[in-house]
Amino acid sequence: MIIVSILVQLIGALGLFLYGMKVLSEGIQRAAGDRLKHTLNSMTGNTFKSLLTGMGITALIQSSSATTVMVVSFVNAGLLTVVQSAGVIFGANIGTTVTAWIVSLIGFKFKMSALALPMIGLGFVLMMTTKRRSRLRDYGEAAVGFGLLFLGLEYLAHVLPKPSADVLHFLAGLSNLGALSVLLAAAAGTVLTVLMHSSSASTAVVITLAVEGVIGFEMAAGLVLGANIGTTIDAYLASIGARTAAKRAAMIHILFNVFGSIWAVILFRPFIALVNLVAGGSSVAQHIALMHTFFNIINAMLFAPFARQFSDLVTKLVKARPGEEKMLQKLEYVAAPMMNSPELNLMRAQKEISDMAGVCGTMFNRFREILRDNPTDLSDDVDSFRNMENYADQMREELTRFLLECAGSDMGASSQANIGVMLRMVTDLEDITDDCFSLVMLVDKAQSRKLDLDKDEVASLGPYTLLVEDFLHFVQENINGTISQEQLDTAQELEDKIDEFRSTLKKKARKRMQAGANVKTELLYMDVVRHIEKIGDHAFDVTRGLREMK
Repeated sequence: MIIVSILVQLIGALGLFLYGMKVLSEGIQRAAGDRLKHTLNSMTGNTFKSLLTGMGITALIQSSSATTVMVVSFVNAGLLTVVQSAGVIFGANIGTTVTAWIVSLIGFKFKMSALALPMIGLGFVLMMTTKRRSRLRDYGEAAVGFGLLFLGLEYLAHVLPKPSADVLHFLAGLSNLGALSVLLAAAAGTVLTVLMHSSSASTAVVITLAVEGVIGFEMAAGLVLGANIGTTIDAYLASIGARTAAKRAAMIHILFNVFGSIWAVILFRPFIALVNLVAGGSSVAQHIALMHTFFNIINAMLFAPFARQFSDLVTKLVKARPGEEKMLQKLEYVAAPMMNSPELNLMRAQKEISDMAGVCGTMFNRFREILRDNPTDLSDDVDSFRNMENYADQMREELTRFLLECAGSDMGASSQANIGVMLRMVTDLEDITDDCFSLVMLVDKAQSRKLDLDKDEVASLGPYTLLVEDFLHFVQENINGTISQEQLDTAQELEDKIDEFRSTLKKKARKRMQAGANVKTELLYMDVVRHIEKIGDHAFDVTRGLREMK
């Protein structure tokens, strides 16, 4: 009965600790959502910069699992390349050591409730005094999470019974099995982390066990090595059903941590001796935190210079599925363990909207080429335009569902407003692809019915279509950000010119009909003019949306 009571209390203490970490992580992510977005947007192929980004984000949100799942989902959405993801993953492993240092330096220096309860009280006040979602309320939520985390840690330390002589003798025996001892500890650490879905949490538990005298430093080090392997489970789960690029990013995380643990097991004695030399007479908690930090820094130093080669290796190991390039991207709302940042999900939607704008530009550019070159067979173009139009239809459906899921989550007022704007932009972009498809079908219809436009009529469309092409190019250039009022005024002038051109061209067509021109040809010509003008209207609506984005 005593054992059952202890187990129940242990589970409760662990639950409080994990919930505190979750609340802390989510609060910080919401408060820093825009900054996280800009940080991820600024990443380049520079491995060192990507490494620092991964380290900084993980240290901020207190979860390498959240960072790596985020990375996998962004690779899947095309926001990051596999090489960029490698640097972020290397850095995430270093950033996760911050939790170990917080626990070792603060957690056992004084009664943790002396810090935890005031933090919970402060956070509660901040949350209650701000009715609407605001950054202050997010910080309040993070403070509550911080307090709950340390409260759970204190309960965990109190619940753990003092080890008996038999238990200590058994653990001492396990510690004297050489390399087998390290392997057993690493296996236990892997299982513990897989169950907890957080290497930060399992490392904190290991530190608590060591401080309470249940395990020694060497066994704790083995458990921490296993924790680094176990934490890869979240990235792996996030990659299931994803594109090949996302699977490769998850594989980088797995191989990086497994290979790192292998060298650490082989060189375990010298490695532990180095930690003991540097740590000196520090507490066992600080020994563990230092060991965790050394392990991940050495790993990053070994692999970072060869990030591209490492990515090439993973590319060979994880083969692309046949025909994947033709597959349409299916957006899935990401709500991963310890990670619930709607702003980052909006980044994924923004990437897809940018791709839709690119498709619009491609379709209209090809239409201008068709007008200019007048090819005799348009069957390939009709099929190509139909495929692109179908893509836009499906992406409109996917993005609408995805954005509505984002809207249902807890986010700031500016993000909620942006979702409404993005939904309108998706509709306008899809309408542009509809009009482009209609244009190529009109030209195909003209050819099949021998209603060819004469050279003068085609020439009159040149400046008109060029204006619209420039407008679409402007949209593509600015689709990932916001525009100034001056840029919107310029867009308005462009829209007015397109409208004037439409009116002029329609008047000329009517005059030609009055002069005896082929009525069917002129009506078809006016249809072409109308669809081109509609594309300009939709492009202007997208531009107005960009001005409204916050």
